Amino acid sequence: MEVNQIDIEEIVKKILNDLKSEPKENIKENDSTIPSTCRAAVLTDVKKIEVKEFNIPEINDDEMLVKVEGCGVCGTDVHEYKGDPFGLIPLVLGHEGTGEIVKLGKNVRRDSAGKEVRKGDKIVTSVVPCGECNICLNHPDKTNLCENSKIYGLIPDDNYHLNGWFSEYIVIRKNSTFYKVNDMNLNLRLLVEPAAVVVHAVERAKTTGLLKFNSKVLVQGCGPIGLLLLSVVKTLGVENIIAVDGDENRLNMAKRLGATELINFTKYSNVDELVEAVKKASDGIGADFAFQCTGVPSAASNIWKFVRRGGGLCEVGFFVNNGDCKINPHYDICNKEITAVGSWTYTPQDYLTTFDFLKRAKEIGLPIEELITHRFSLDKMNEAMEVNMKQEGIKVVYINDRF
Repeated sequence: MEVNQIDIEEIVKKILNDLKSEPKENIKENDSTIPSTCRAAVLTDVKKIEVKEFNIPEINDDEMLVKVEGCGVCGTDVHEYKGDPFGLIPLVLGHEGTGEIVKLGKNVRRDSAGKEVRKGDKIVTSVVPCGECNICLNHPDKTNLCENSKIYGLIPDDNYHLNGWFSEYIVIRKNSTFYKVNDMNLNLRLLVEPAAVVVHAVERAKTTGLLKFNSKVLVQGCGPIGLLLLSVVKTLGVENIIAVDGDENRLNMAKRLGATELINFTKYSNVDELVEAVKKASDGIGADFAFQCTGVPSAASNIWKFVRRGGGLCEVGFFVNNGDCKINPHYDICNKEITAVGSWTYTPQDYLTTFDFLKRAKEIGLPIEELITHRFSLDKMNEAMEVNMKQEGIKVVYINDRF
């Protein structure tokens, strides 16, 4: 068979074209789909969020650019919105976010669980520990207690601007902990961060040795955190769960998620009557273990009275200073010999457990995704905050309608 000059030229062209198309991840053609600017919801003053446009910065070899798909609105966001207790204004809020990697620094090859990452992967972020404080150096399993820990959505404005998930794009910086979550739908991904909070709380509770299959567990406060915590307890196999709240809709959701007894505290005229209602729901002796999931000082005071002698409790609700509560050291602690633990956010390792929890909850039929009741666009973030403050629905989220 003869091969003429024209055939050779065609063959060479084909080979060169094939070489140009591999590997795809090195081609910058996809960068053309990334705009030069994007919008972000900036908290510029107390109770004032403004949508501003920023240049999308160039990322370095240790960073990622992520296109935001959505982000939950947390109680911490609301506290910052209402009064700037952390002194962070101005800033882009949002730490319960998820999105898609659209640009990847050459040094970023694996997530914090060791999984390879590429453009197009869906991710969630965890904390950014400092690596230098006493906790980081001497207690690396407790990085949630890092004295200088950062979390996206609670980082003051700087020349990056895109530091929170209430935006169309976010820059993920060096030393961040993050996870690839391609196998989870958007609703579940939006619940990862708050679910990690309660997974950590349950892990703290387990250290007391008081959580068992036949334990009578009480959950006080049926907001997003309380309902997610209740769901974790249910997936662990606990059969007797008492839910305490003042909202019938939230109590009904608690029942759907596994609560066996519902107590509406608004139906009782004083604490003593409420304590008797708890005892009635727990064989006349009180709860074996109780989780306090509100940020209300009076609730933090009452929780001790719901626990039986020799029982335990975990305080989960106070992520900002909402004031002191009153307890009686004799009756509430010593006389009952209660074991109490506190819980503060989560460690990166808690995320791995959280992924399994969310998948397991869905497998056993818990309507976990129905916790998301309100969705808002970037232009409606002030309204989203107000809805959250009024406790309308359960979980409020931002959805990027330009994704």
